[in-house]
Amino acid sequence: MYTHQAAPWYSPLNNQRWREHHGSGLLCCLRAWKNEFTNVSRHFAGECLVYNVFSEGKSLRDDDVLQNLPVGTTATIYFKDLGPQVGWTMVFLAEYLGPLFIYLLFYFRAPYIYSHQDVFTSSPYSVVTLACACHTCHYIKRLIEAIFVHRFSHGTMPLRTIVRNCVYYWAFSAWLAFYINHPLYTPPSYGDMQVNYALAIFVLCELGNFSIHVALNNLKAEGGPKCRRFPHPTKNPFTWLFFFVSCPNYTYEVGAWASFSVMTQCLPVALFTFLAFIQMTIWAKGKHKTYSREFKDYPHLRMPIIPLLL
Repeated sequence: MYTHQAAPWYSPLNNQRWREHHGSGLLCCLRAWKNEFTNVSRHFAGECLVYNVFSEGKSLRDDDVLQNLPVGTTATIYFKDLGPQVGWTMVFLAEYLGPLFIYLLFYFRAPYIYSHQDVFTSSPYSVVTLACACHTCHYIKRLIEAIFVHRFSHGTMPLRTIVRNCVYYWAFSAWLAFYINHPLYTPPSYGDMQVNYALAIFVLCELGNFSIHVALNNLKAEGGPKCRRFPHPTKNPFTWLFFFVSCPNYTYEVGAWASFSVMTQCLPVALFTFLAFIQMTIWAKGKHKTYSREFKDYPHLRMPIIPLLL
């Protein structure tokens, strides 16, 4: 039985506000319980809430069965109001279309960016055009993946999260585009050889990243939402990196930006790559830890993001 009391509760660890709701009746899964709760408490939007049987820690998934929760015959279910939410379509448009168009403004040297005599002029160096093509294709690929490939466990994203992400993506895109497309930009030290090798690695990493995302999507589609399996290499050679790392999509992503840094020989791009590597390493370690904990037969050779090292 699940008892209830409509009283606010504050976490002593992070001082974030939680509320508790106790409902009677044992339902099959959290999704059904959430639907009943939001129907009764209509002033709360279902997508704005996360639930837990403890006042802290990881929230419950919609397919978690209430009977299997680590509680006795009576339990308190806590929920947290995440605040205003934004649908994923708007998230994709804001995060990915922003950098796409911002970079093009600098590439075409729109007014008020550089000096007046440089308005709508073009760079004499082919690497600048290649960099624009690579950057544009990268974010078009992200849009295609976000709309047609990725599967998300939540239908919305908190508004504060999308604002933070947009500031990060938009600001860095403007910063690196400013220097790469600047009239005083000089090509890489080793000329075409440096550009061509870096371009080849960039293309391979982009193809690898896309292949991993498709493989992860197929894994979820084949197993269904309740099937828990860890990914394996497929016939696609780009997925063979699964033999060595848990998150090859992050490995390829870092490789793409590292090669873009070498191709443009631009410090802001290198800094963006370094920060992205730190963040993706944190995500990869978390995913690797989850795989190792949930699956006893998980390959010991795999590392989180860098084969044999990290």
